Amino acid sequence: MGKRLTQIATRTGDDGTTGLGDNTRVGKDSLRVHAMGEVDELNSHIGLLLCEEMPPDVSVLLVEIQHQLFNLGGELSIPGFELLKADAVAALDDALERYNAQLPRLQEFILPAGNRAASQSHVCRTVARRAERALVGLGKAETLRDEPRQYLNRLSDLMFVLARVLNRVNGGDDVYWKSERLARDAGSAAADAT
Repeated sequence: MGKRLTQIATRTGDDGTTGLGDNTRVGKDSLRVHAMGEVDELNSHIGLLLCEEMPPDVSVLLVEIQHQLFNLGGELSIPGFELLKADAVAALDDALERYNAQLPRLQEFILPAGNRAASQSHVCRTVARRAERALVGLGKAETLRDEPRQYLNRLSDLMFVLARVLNRVNGGDDVYWKSERLARDAGSAAADAT
């Protein structure tokens, strides 16, 4: 994977290009660099989430996700290289199943809210979706493997589930959307009960 960074300010990007891991240079506005940036931002948001109080098993899972996102970023930085493995996607599927089984079934939409950890998890969810869209765009222009896109898709779902888990730390709950239909149904049920 190329050389380790020994110097941060190289000034080689002053012309609006950046170097990829295969020593080619591309514009900083290229689809590939855009996708790399989205994955980097997602990883940074997960790092911020890790500053919050959470169950130890969730923390361990998020640290592993950060490593996998670094692999994904590395793969994107070297066209044709493979770093993110299919078992990383399978691990997210397993985590989704395990954490979702602990939660009550959703009856209505929830807001991206609650405690700070849950809210940050929702931010991670939305950034993961944006990163996934960037990979879809890149995949239309260049050949990409399926696993990176699948990983981001599953990760977004997992961050939604983890937001619900984190909202329940210390006895909290989801914050439900106050929809007109829900209010109408509640009023209807109350009228039927009388």
